[in-house]
Amino acid sequence: MNSLQSFLAVAPVAASAAGAGAGSGVRLAPSSSRRARISACLATPPPPPPTAAAPAGAARRELSAASLAVVEDEARYLVGTYNRSRVVIDGGRGCKLYDLDGREYLDMASGIAVTALGHGDPDVTATLARQSATLIHASNVQYTRPQVALAKRLVEASFADRAFFANSGTEANEAAIKFSRKFQRVAHPDTDAPPAEFLAFSNCFHGRTMGSVALTSKSQYREPFAPVMPGGAFVEYGNLQEAKKVIQSGKLAAVFVEPVQGEGGIHSATQEFLQGLREVCDEAGALLVFDEVQCGLGRTGYLWAHEAYGVAPDIMTLAKPLANGLPIGAVLVKEKVAAAISYGDHGTTFGGNPLVCQAALTVLDKIQKPGFLAEVSKKGENFKQLLRTKLSGNPHVKEVRGVGLIVGIELDVPAGPLVDACLDAGVIVLTAGKGNVVRLVPPLIISEKELEQAADVIRDCLPALDVATS
Repeated sequence: MNSLQSFLAVAPVAASAAGAGAGSGVRLAPSSSRRARISACLATPPPPPPTAAAPAGAARRELSAASLAVVEDEARYLVGTYNRSRVVIDGGRGCKLYDLDGREYLDMASGIAVTALGHGDPDVTATLARQSATLIHASNVQYTRPQVALAKRLVEASFADRAFFANSGTEANEAAIKFSRKFQRVAHPDTDAPPAEFLAFSNCFHGRTMGSVALTSKSQYREPFAPVMPGGAFVEYGNLQEAKKVIQSGKLAAVFVEPVQGEGGIHSATQEFLQGLREVCDEAGALLVFDEVQCGLGRTGYLWAHEAYGVAPDIMTLAKPLANGLPIGAVLVKEKVAAAISYGDHGTTFGGNPLVCQAALTVLDKIQKPGFLAEVSKKGENFKQLLRTKLSGNPHVKEVRGVGLIVGIELDVPAGPLVDACLDAGVIVLTAGKGNVVRLVPPLIISEKELEQAADVIRDCLPALDVATS
């Protein structure tokens, strides 16, 4: 299992590697009579087990013929952009996933911070059934009620005055780039060269399309596609003085910053840093954009991550958990930004369709219930303390950090062997940063018992790091 960075595939998975290394601790999917008890997250009955479940104690890498067929077809028919884990996910309920061979996994990744309400949430499922029977798609040439209702809901719950809908986080950031440049062009009508450059920060990730990748700091994302959009600059995350020097040049359309970096290694901004950016952007006339694609919508224990700092942006981008797995992105903007955008300046075919917007409204209904976010904060703090206690004394563990249920374990060695060992033991985790951080972003509905299970498995799998470095 590799991080999002290493999804840039080095080679497709070869079928001939099917029988590589074995792992222990594999658990079969429970029988239907026991499934209702396996997790506090299981809000609805799980799917029936596969007809050919794995035998007890089966090696993780010994895939069934059905799983091997999927691996072989993937290598043959898909572009090799992903270096995938050797597991074929076939179903999920609550905080658990099930593979095609009947094994159960505790999902501490949420599809990369997407399924905030877990898998098979009954309210989301019911919403999708109702809306798909009514209207799935209509062009943005016409009005639809779910889109307008979602825009109203997001505006009323945030700093923003208006919203725009796209299909993903990178599309949301592309829109924010265009909106920023158009804002500056309208604000500087007497020049042919209005401020058009951008500032981002070390370890940041804003997407893979040509504008957003230009504002993503890691060179391995940008260099294969050079030249990317010009005008992007980077300074160290948290270094306010260096940021001020760039912003005060007067050349910037906007500053892009994540209040909490996910892909970059689980780094949180300070109040001084974000407040300082707000002040210097106001002085220089640059827009301040908060990318909350991964850290927003309850992940930190606040609806919006920036709420903890008391600093509001001009633009905020959202995506991952907004529709609990359906593709959606959103850009929330202040009126001064919206006023610069005219008919035809930007658009989308699928963005804001009735199905995803209705799902997003259901997600917001649940995340905004009284006590939900307080529980996320409580579980996150308890989980960090649990990890610090259980992992203390291991020489490879440098730090446990994060806020809410976005938690990172920094190691002094690459985390890949630990991620693989956890997968073999039935827990799915990610890496982040430079590959040396274990990223833990479980569904927000996860129980304390399941968090303790994850901590126990991570602790028990730490010896894999010694094997890898010996």
